Amino acid sequence: MKTNSDRDVSILSSAKNGLVYLTANDWALIADKGVRTQFKPGEFIVRKEKRTHGVYLLLRGAATVRLPQGTSPALGPGEICGEISFIDELPATADVVAKEDVETYFLDRATLQSLFELFPHLGSRFYRSLASSLSRRLREVISVTSTAVPTAKAK
Repeated sequence: MKTNSDRDVSILSSAKNGLVYLTANDWALIADKGVRTQFKPGEFIVRKEKRTHGVYLLLRGAATVRLPQGTSPALGPGEICGEISFIDELPATADVVAKEDVETYFLDRATLQSLFELFPHLGSRFYRSLASSLSRRLREVISVTSTAVPTAKAK
């Protein structure tokens, strides 16, 4: 019989847009250290202009990223949010709002740093996964922005 932690690891490791370079063992370590947090529809998971001091990994539910240019990409199980503030230690660049009941693992900076010190290869795979995720998201925003901007008509 699968435990909740086993189910969580299965969700996190199979996510199409998640932290793709992490192994099952990496996910087990993260699940063991993560703090479960729950959000109701309309609640903020991440607030623009506020520091996150960690990252949120969605386990269940869906959330919306409210970007300044008006686009609202959706996040689902296995995806991460709060990563930009986590990386640069500055306030978040966008709001992330629960669209429905959302359950996450929250991992603060100190917890992740101690995991990375104990397991350096986990840190390497984690940051590589973050880079891949951020690159994909930036490409999506550029694609949406470039198709939404009307071109000037020639006279």
